[in-house]
Amino acid sequence: MKRLVIIGASGHGKVIADIAEKNGYSDIVFLDDNGDIKECAGYPVIGKTVDAFQINGDKFVAIGNSQVRERILKKIANPVTLIHPNAVISRRVEIGDGTVIMAGAIINSDTRIGNGVIINTGSSVDHDCEIDDYCHISVGAHIAGTVVINKNTWIGAGATVINNVNICNNCMIGAGALVLDDIKERGTYVGVPVKRLDK
Repeated sequence: MKRLVIIGASGHGKVIADIAEKNGYSDIVFLDDNGDIKECAGYPVIGKTVDAFQINGDKFVAIGNSQVRERILKKIANPVTLIHPNAVISRRVEIGDGTVIMAGAIINSDTRIGNGVIINTGSSVDHDCEIDDYCHISVGAHIAGTVVINKNTWIGAGATVINNVNICNNCMIGAGALVLDDIKERGTYVGVPVKRLDK
């Protein structure tokens, strides 16, 4: 029986549990630092984040905040990668450790997905892209070909990034935004086309 320890008992954790079931996990437990949470998706919360290193089983970090996800993942040996069976992924895609690819996502050829990345429901990443560590491509976002998205960047729900664009690290791209040009300065960008919010 395969056990999966999911760190983070939230809505994101519920989706991870569903994908884990579809990947053959029948023994699923959660860890969460909120002591008031006793179960998630019908599975027990059996401890806190620090307990992850004493509990046997595969580990997955289901935390949306990229900095927290990075901090925890770096302490875990061989975190699992989870892929929903209804995702469409080219055989020429490289996928890092601790990454999740959710239902309806499409990733095309010669794309590299880093460690601890979230490729969310119904999003698409086209050919020859690089999605660096701890990025989040939100629900329904679309990344055109030959795009580079650097570390810890969040692409909001329904956003579009056109081809040949490079987005620097630690950016947040708002929901429904349109990225037409390189983004060279970290920050929050919203609108069609995007503009940086004031510091």
